[in-house]
Amino acid sequence: MESPLADLLACVAAFGRSLQEKFDPQRFLADFSARAQRLVPHDRVIISSLEDDGRTFTVFAEHAGTGPAVFQGRYTTDFDPDGRYAVDEWDLRPVFEGGVLLIDDVERDPHMPDKPIARARLLEAGVRGRIAVPIYAGGRVVGLFAVSSFAPGVYTGAHVATCRQIADLIGPFVQGMVLFQREHRRRARLQAITALAPILGTSLKVGDFLERLGEAVRPVLDFDAMAIRVVNADRHTLDLVGVLDTEEGSQYAGIAAPEEYSMSRRMVSGETILIHDAERELDPDRAGDRRILARGRRSLLVVPLMIGERLEGYVYFAKRLPDSYGEADAEIAQALGAEIVIAMQHQRLAEEQQRAGAAEARARHLQVRVESLRTALGDRDDFSHIIGRAPAFLDALEQARRVAATETTVLLTGESGTGKEVVARAIHHGSPRKDGAFVAVNCAALPETLIESELFGHERGAFTGADRLQRGRFELAEGGTLFLDEIGELAPVVQAKLLRVLQERQYERVGGAALLDADVRLITATNRDLDQAVAAGRFREDLYYRLAVFRVHLPPLRERGADVVLLGEHFVRELGARTGKGELGLGGAAREVLLTHRWPGNIRELQNAVERALILSDGGLITAEQLGITVTRAAVAEAATRVEGSESGLAVAPRPLGESLADLERRTIIDALARVHGNKSRAAAALGVSRTQLYTRLKRFGLAD
Repeated sequence: MESPLADLLACVAAFGRSLQEKFDPQRFLADFSARAQRLVPHDRVIISSLEDDGRTFTVFAEHAGTGPAVFQGRYTTDFDPDGRYAVDEWDLRPVFEGGVLLIDDVERDPHMPDKPIARARLLEAGVRGRIAVPIYAGGRVVGLFAVSSFAPGVYTGAHVATCRQIADLIGPFVQGMVLFQREHRRRARLQAITALAPILGTSLKVGDFLERLGEAVRPVLDFDAMAIRVVNADRHTLDLVGVLDTEEGSQYAGIAAPEEYSMSRRMVSGETILIHDAERELDPDRAGDRRILARGRRSLLVVPLMIGERLEGYVYFAKRLPDSYGEADAEIAQALGAEIVIAMQHQRLAEEQQRAGAAEARARHLQVRVESLRTALGDRDDFSHIIGRAPAFLDALEQARRVAATETTVLLTGESGTGKEVVARAIHHGSPRKDGAFVAVNCAALPETLIESELFGHERGAFTGADRLQRGRFELAEGGTLFLDEIGELAPVVQAKLLRVLQERQYERVGGAALLDADVRLITATNRDLDQAVAAGRFREDLYYRLAVFRVHLPPLRERGADVVLLGEHFVRELGARTGKGELGLGGAAREVLLTHRWPGNIRELQNAVERALILSDGGLITAEQLGITVTRAAVAEAATRVEGSESGLAVAPRPLGESLADLERRTIIDALARVHGNKSRAAAALGVSRTQLYTRLKRFGLAD
């Protein structure tokens, strides 16, 4: 028959094997209790573990056959913050110092009234007789083994000796399992802290995410209050950036001076401060300490937030019960403090970038504004200063004038050089946004890899070479007008992002997550056939309909008749004044060349031709040769067959090859007067000239009344 000692050895052997699998202390202790009954009769058995601070203990396992548990199910392996018990409150210090405890009757023991919490809890559980002996491992006390009985006067010195033998037998195994569980818990807690980066990265301001941070931290580091203070810009005070407190109505000073706290010197040196009992360790003569004591805080953890060797603030945890925090908790708080410091560094770097970016944006905005004002003062962007009298062109200007006063998106179409940007500026000048910036972007002039960044901006580090925050054209045009020329050249990915801006009126910088409002009026232009591009799948149909809310088509210069001469004379005056050529004009041959040339480059080509002629001219009238344009007979014939229309349906008949340009002009005037029954005002409008100019020509050709 096996001896009781053999039973215990078998139980301990099973304990050792359990280290290789998921360990259940309660199941182990129930089995252990059954085998130990023959050695020490008992109604419940407890194994406790002494914490590293020597001030508190936790319950490794508790087995009770009947009745409530003494320690309410909070055990070492659970690492419940409320499962840490003060050694002195339970009259166990003699045991943890190597002695033994033998209580004949809890109800009558003269020492128990001094420990009312322990006495009440034991009696509530039915405990009368009690033995507690120390558990040793590595030559030091690491816990205790205790048995208790519902009956008084049960235990003797022999039972104490047996309990000592049992404690010596199980001590190394208990300590091994406690250390294993502590390390497992330590790693899990540290991992939970390092996983807080997404929360810390949700905002540039620590106070914004404090509540979410507290919810995530509480399972690994419990608290009744958590607060963060940062050093003010004056370096003499601490600002409260956020506080979480389970007790409503707690008052916290918004600004505090470091000298108000007795722990300030330790914080400045970077020391993590662990206060076991504030009533014994804090100084009530200090205003800061006094506020902590007034709020009933007993246990404190204060982690300084150091950047380099300089204190930048602290994070603070507090509990109402003493001895609630230990060294393991301090390690977790330090890890959290390190994560908060990283968030603070990111915040300060981002704030510096924002300040620099804002200054740069202001400078660029002022530059754009200056350019806008310079253009307004120099070129006078309003519609009245746009040159042209051709009916088709005047009709386009009238449409542009009507849409200017609205916020409608406008699409300008027409060949390259027909004046789309000039009309876009006139629309801006005639809109409610005229005091805002007018920002123009030629989409065809930018590489595909840069157009998205140019339009929407980018964050620092968004791509190789992005060494600083860059604000895009949408941001620069805020409150004004953004003109996107050659919109048909946009890459598909930029088309998609532009569509989103038009739909949601918001956008993000490249590499950024913050949403920015798109407070701009959009005008676009193209020399392509966008309908054909949509049909071919090169341009998004949904974007096209967003852009083409109101279309204005600008006719090419070759279809604007005498406008080419008006524009030529304008460029002669304007460019002549700049080059110091004095009073110049266009010779007759030069005028004929202007009227007969096809102008594939439109107004831009005309301006270049006049500039070339001015360079070659020595004064007087500009000649056809100085314009540098070669006109063939085929070009003259083609010019003669061009059709100009008006509301009356005026058209010019084909010109015979031998007919001079003057004869053609005379015949055109006669035809125009005939079609409108001699009404000179309607004839002038149909021909695209003023009444004065028409009367001048009538006199020249001998047609005046």
